[in-house]
Amino acid sequence: MYNNQDAFDDDDEDDSDWEPVQKHIEILKWFCTNCTMVNLDDVFLCDICGEHKESGILRHGFYASPFSPEVELVQVESEATGREKEIWSEASASNCSTAVGFDERMLLHSEVEIKSHPHPERPDRLRAIAASLSAAGIFPGKCCLIPAREITLEELQMVHSSEHIEVVELTRQMFSSYFTPDTYANEHSAHAARLAAGLCADLASAIFSGRVRNGFALVRPPGHHAGVTQAMGFCLHNNAAVAALAAQAAGAKKVLIVDWDVHHGNGTQEIFDQNKSVLYISLHRHEGGKFYPGTGSAFEVGTKGAEGYCVNIPWSRGGVGDNDYIFAFQHVVLPIASKFAPDFTIISAGFDAARGDPLGCCDVTPAGYTQMTHMLSTLSGGKLLVVLEGGYNLRSISSSATAVIKVLLGESCECEPENVVPSKAGLLTVLEVLKIQMKYWPNLSSSFEKLQLQRAMYSVEKKQKQVKRRRVFEPPLWWRWGRKQLLFHILTGHFHLK
Repeated sequence: MYNNQDAFDDDDEDDSDWEPVQKHIEILKWFCTNCTMVNLDDVFLCDICGEHKESGILRHGFYASPFSPEVELVQVESEATGREKEIWSEASASNCSTAVGFDERMLLHSEVEIKSHPHPERPDRLRAIAASLSAAGIFPGKCCLIPAREITLEELQMVHSSEHIEVVELTRQMFSSYFTPDTYANEHSAHAARLAAGLCADLASAIFSGRVRNGFALVRPPGHHAGVTQAMGFCLHNNAAVAALAAQAAGAKKVLIVDWDVHHGNGTQEIFDQNKSVLYISLHRHEGGKFYPGTGSAFEVGTKGAEGYCVNIPWSRGGVGDNDYIFAFQHVVLPIASKFAPDFTIISAGFDAARGDPLGCCDVTPAGYTQMTHMLSTLSGGKLLVVLEGGYNLRSISSSATAVIKVLLGESCECEPENVVPSKAGLLTVLEVLKIQMKYWPNLSSSFEKLQLQRAMYSVEKKQKQVKRRRVFEPPLWWRWGRKQLLFHILTGHFHLK
């Protein structure tokens, strides 16, 4: 090059400001089917939940391996397709005990606008649950299908304002729209919301009239954030509220709604806030109002003569697990519900408090949901409707929903644990709720006194542990009279520095 450098000289061009062409390097990435989290393309397992890049969870539900690509079960499924349809029709025609409300048209409700991250409330939620139930031979198979219909305007007006209903209906004419930054709609959303509400209403009527024993509403969009006048929190129409009023129209005098979604059901609480015929109990993350939607403190108990018919159990932190939930059921939910003596029970079953959920960040397992469902099935003569709300980890939501439906089918579960030990935060929350609700439910007083003693014992044990920690190092006795006497008294616990 140096020998031929003249060939490269060009006096006519000044390249003093020359810069190399900056090529745009595209970073390849993929979104996890299970939890929607983003991952780099060269990674095969999700960094957040460990699900494989080519997971088969949408075809085989939670029975698919999370660590390997989709296994070749397509041939087996195709061979069984004809038989499944026969079983479906046979189960629907026969007098089955558990009904399922489901319609594929609800899958058309989806976010149209492409954003940097997939929306957590997506059609795959129903696909994963349906695939799990099919793989387990539950549905189709052991459950009958309730025919879907759109809820009527008259039925919706018992729950929502006419203005709210009109606004939702307007979305039929729009390719894409938003009620709030996180609550989307497309041209199919109003139809899907009406189908979901109609299924819940018909399931409630069928259960209370005795045509079926219980049921599971596999529906979306969810509903418990939808209030009288507004859609929010992914919710358009309040499915649980529609079901409660449908049960009352069928003859139920008192309806219990237990909402174990990790978010407070502000819409359901608003709708029944002044209604003594509907008891609303919610267990949710609250954290002093910092967790969405910010409502649901223990002091919100109902208004205008219906005080005590709204019971909020607000967790003060994330990571709440089976023990805290079952403890709250034993000391708050069941004592109040038993005294209320409902004719019909509805579970607003969000599974976003389940272990692995990216939004809930709690630790409830399928076994925990099994226990809670079993406890509630003992109320109202077993007339129980489970309505799907939230839940955004497909493996968690499908395994939890399957566990709940197995209870509805009468499969035996482990006996209710007697000596459940809650976390300290869980115990304090339950004590706070008992102290407030004792005014309206006097049968809670004995439980409150027992738990106060338990709290005192925790405090004593904590002090003893602190003393033991201080005495791990025993200083030499001669330090007591020497120059280190101050240090001696501190280490032996006789002197405390402020």
